[in-house]
Amino acid sequence: MLTIRDLALPAQHDPSMLLYLAANALRIPTSEISALKIRRRSLDARKKDRIQYIYTVDVSTLHSENRILKQCRNPRVSLSKADSYRPPKATVLPDTRPVVVGFGPGGMFAALALALAGLRPIIMERGQDAAARHEAVTRFWQTGVLDPESNVQFGEGGAGTFSDGKLNTGIKNERMGWILRQLVEAGADESILYDAKPHVGTDVLLTVVQNVRKRILALGGEVRFETKLIGLRQENGRLVGAELESRDGKPSVLPCEKLILAPGHSARDTFQMLLAAGIPMEPKPFSMGVRIEHLQSDLNDAQYGPHWRELGLPPADYKLSVHLPDGTSAYTFCMCPGGAVVGAASEPGRVVTNGMSNFSRDGENANAAVLVTLNPADFPDKSVLGGMYWQMEIESAAFRAGGGNYRAPAQLVGDFLSRRESREIRKVRPTCLPGVTLCDLHGVLPERITGVLEQAIPAFGKQLSIFDDPDAVMTAPEARSSSPVRILRGAALQSPALEGLFPCGEGAGFAGGIISAAADGLLCAEALIASLSGQK
Repeated sequence: MLTIRDLALPAQHDPSMLLYLAANALRIPTSEISALKIRRRSLDARKKDRIQYIYTVDVSTLHSENRILKQCRNPRVSLSKADSYRPPKATVLPDTRPVVVGFGPGGMFAALALALAGLRPIIMERGQDAAARHEAVTRFWQTGVLDPESNVQFGEGGAGTFSDGKLNTGIKNERMGWILRQLVEAGADESILYDAKPHVGTDVLLTVVQNVRKRILALGGEVRFETKLIGLRQENGRLVGAELESRDGKPSVLPCEKLILAPGHSARDTFQMLLAAGIPMEPKPFSMGVRIEHLQSDLNDAQYGPHWRELGLPPADYKLSVHLPDGTSAYTFCMCPGGAVVGAASEPGRVVTNGMSNFSRDGENANAAVLVTLNPADFPDKSVLGGMYWQMEIESAAFRAGGGNYRAPAQLVGDFLSRRESREIRKVRPTCLPGVTLCDLHGVLPERITGVLEQAIPAFGKQLSIFDDPDAVMTAPEARSSSPVRILRGAALQSPALEGLFPCGEGAGFAGGIISAAADGLLCAEALIASLSGQK
């Protein structure tokens, strides 16, 4: 098979044209191509009068591909590299079944790998299954009644389930292609296999995570929802059991010698338990800020020009960053075209926001997190959990500013930059559920964050003309972009203080999104399987 890069077609094109471009690149007739498959597709909108799609394709030919490669002498053509990753098989079966705590992307893919290895894992998830969780989240958005154990942060699929389902990542990892194929087999659209900026969408993810669970069950795994890890039993530095608590408060102990801990970035009580148990942890850099909303049509105009409707272009997105003269920095994150801002609280008396899109991305607004990079030296509390305590303090202030009913505090960009309280909504209508309360965000967020945002937003306006639109709406706080702690692990991916404990994923501080968390879950499963036979 041959791979051909950089095949350009106009925004409106017949997909069959790819065959002609591929044949031309190979200098052979189209009749000699037996199969063509899209490997990658991206939209190039740098020149608004010449917006085009750029393709990379894999082709099979009727004749020798090595001979064609030599004859065409085209630097854009190469022999294809097949995805070779396969999860390992277990050669040794342990006396006790391995346990996975947390059923977000990290825990889910760790469990899938263990199930495929024949190890019949037991999965503990403090929240509910996806269907019941969706009901709890919808009820919260409609009524402001929060379920602290089943919400946007906790439950089947993890925090990523109520997001845009974005799958792009900065990591280069042989496991990525395999992960994407499992998601497609579970119901995600096939476009995630080749789009440069793939996304699943919240509406589709709710089905995908349930199908992955069904596959794990079919392989002999077990999932226990509404079951929380509250302690670790250890003897002579080795794990011997997991202390659990059901939703009704009933305690139990599960014997286990191997446990993959994928708690998610919001499992604050778990972090406190681990610290008390002597598990080594450290504060890590993370980011906090706000969600910003613009009209999607304004963003499309800015990114594509005035003809985007007739060209049938997808909702536009952006990714911005700035390093400021005073040494601080800010960036946009988790940009949701045609999406909504949502209340993402997981604790009573605290407000936090997130962004979400369905697969169609057909909402009126675009939203993104605008985040300020924070280091442990910035944290008011210098303890291991200092970043977590700062999150909690800010989220409590937001709860009070919003009115004490889980409405989020919000402010128009123009008012924020002028340091005056917002009193009315203009052209951008906030989408946040359960709702927003207009205020001055300088009274909610610390100056370490607002001072950077005051510099960053005008700077982003120079990169993207609409960004500092005075009518754009900022909703606060975006405080859960990543974990504020790292649970340390050694070369064998186990805790240096407790043999058999494998910290994993975003909550443990080793990932930053759905794909990177899933990849880390596979990595931890591989390490667990290797440990069964004494490998390192």
